[in-house]
Amino acid sequence: MNEKDFVVCFDDVTKNYQLGKVVVPALKGITISIPSRKFTVIIGQSGSGKTTMLNLIGCIDTPSGGAVEVCGEAMAMLSDDRTSDFRARNIGFIFQNFNLIPVLSAYENIEYPLLLTKTPLKERRERTLQILEAVGLAEQKDHRPNELSGGQSQRVAIARALIKGPQLVLADEPTANLDSKTGHGILDLMHEMQANNNTSFIISSHDKQILDRAEEVFVIQDGLLVEHRGGSR
Repeated sequence: MNEKDFVVCFDDVTKNYQLGKVVVPALKGITISIPSRKFTVIIGQSGSGKTTMLNLIGCIDTPSGGAVEVCGEAMAMLSDDRTSDFRARNIGFIFQNFNLIPVLSAYENIEYPLLLTKTPLKERRERTLQILEAVGLAEQKDHRPNELSGGQSQRVAIARALIKGPQLVLADEPTANLDSKTGHGILDLMHEMQANNNTSFIISSHDKQILDRAEEVFVIQDGLLVEHRGGSR
């Protein structure tokens, strides 16, 4: 593999948090290369550092040391404005609590990232209606989040993450608040969307259903990478 085959590269990355006078190390020198266009899962106990990793990959936080490269870009070389623009155009996010805007309809929640990137109205409408159809929610497009089931809300969140055509989608425990049958359907949808859009997925999860479908698994423990194994679909 060459560098273009990896969507994320960490080189001796550390991350420390200051709690009063105490320095708490969250990551302790992680070097990792995550392949592009794969269904990758990061697992670890609470406090292991996996959420910190997602925050660094998602350009939400910056490392204390080492180098982070995402989608071929060295994050340390980008200004705050360029980092925000890079994140808006290249990275989608899916959260366990869906994080939908309650006053907006399903259509408006999905359309919102295109507003941020100043996509023209006609294109916004075409892309939003197309992806609503793809996730099976065309009939619920005018429903607000409180009128949707958990599975439907997560479908909206997936559509919102993919509407921009990002290179990378980050998902933090995307099936945690769903029953097993609904979670299975959401995983089917995520795999289908990944295949159709050639997108890289990086998921933080303990869900056995997700682990069973992972192509790559990275195990984080006490801020260190302790295992990397290939998965199977």
